[in-house]
Amino acid sequence: MRALFLSHLSSPSPTLRSKINIARFYCASPITPSRFLSISSTRGLYTRFQPSLLSVTSKTMSSSSSSQCSVSRETTSTESGEASRAFNCLDGIRTLVESGRFKAWFLDQYGVLHDGKKPYPGAISTLEKLAARGAKMVIISNSSRRAVVTDDKLKSLGFNPSLFLGAITSGELTHQFLLRRDDSWFATLGRRCIHMTWNDRGAISLEGLGLEVVSRVDDAEFILAHGTEALGLPSGGSEPMDLEGLEQILELCAKRQKPIPMVVANPDYVTVEARNLRVMPGTLGAKYEKLGGDVRWMGKPDKVIYESAIGLTGIDPNECITVGDSLHHDIKGSNRANIQSAFITGGIHADELGLGSFSETARPDAVYSLCTKFDAYPNFVLPSFTW
Repeated sequence: MRALFLSHLSSPSPTLRSKINIARFYCASPITPSRFLSISSTRGLYTRFQPSLLSVTSKTMSSSSSSQCSVSRETTSTESGEASRAFNCLDGIRTLVESGRFKAWFLDQYGVLHDGKKPYPGAISTLEKLAARGAKMVIISNSSRRAVVTDDKLKSLGFNPSLFLGAITSGELTHQFLLRRDDSWFATLGRRCIHMTWNDRGAISLEGLGLEVVSRVDDAEFILAHGTEALGLPSGGSEPMDLEGLEQILELCAKRQKPIPMVVANPDYVTVEARNLRVMPGTLGAKYEKLGGDVRWMGKPDKVIYESAIGLTGIDPNECITVGDSLHHDIKGSNRANIQSAFITGGIHADELGLGSFSETARPDAVYSLCTKFDAYPNFVLPSFTW
């Protein structure tokens, strides 16, 4: 099988490669320019390029391999020592699993395993095959709910929670850090908080944390953001409030003589829900940072959630891989934690990549452009979490 590989060629050998008359592009001699354009069109590969950034080679692969591509950014003299921004395109995870390279798999849920309403095609069977090969799997999610709620959610959608070592959610991390107070930043927080929570999706309980929910900005010692639909009340209930109303409260908090700190229990900006995008608390956190507030992000892309997952598996980071659909959260977080990553293109970035249906293959140039936009670079790119 012949597939295109796009990678940096430092010194292309004239005996192995013949130049195409396009600046800084090279093809192995068996592929003519017309053949290259034909492959680009039929396989959904490169049809538009950035000649100053990319170069092209072809490589023969075994018939057992899926159609792959590798895309990298050429470095300049001012970027010496910078890691290659390359990724391999796969049809599914089988090649990665059979390589035996990765012993621990950190899996996002929304946009990878399910859309909040139903499992994605092939996700359940793929998990079962992965577990049968001895992989240690951990759900790492920016969900603002406790880990047990994630287990219940997965079970209700037809997944088998026993396949996982556990679930680490932003909500669980937030609960534990607020409970223990052994982190220096959390140790300085008071007990009185403004609580931004959910309404239609169900409010988040603060039971057992010894917190006092207040409704006046002047009475609050910190902001706790679990959701984007309601404001928690001192009575324990909640008052529905739109995003604009919650942002106005943040503006008042930022105008205090010393802006109070904010804990974001779900760093996602948006999430996939039945192919629609729903605004998440990360949007509020970003707003507060722009206003000058001090924000603690309890989840991806912060390393805290990856370190927790590594500790749970006991596997060396070099043998771990993250699978996620958010470049800013899953992939950037993996980059920061020095963990390999696989980017699922059919999640929250599907529209940006021009994808209209499940498992549709994204163009590598579109993926690379989006990676550059978010400064987040996966090692592998897949349409969906399938075998």
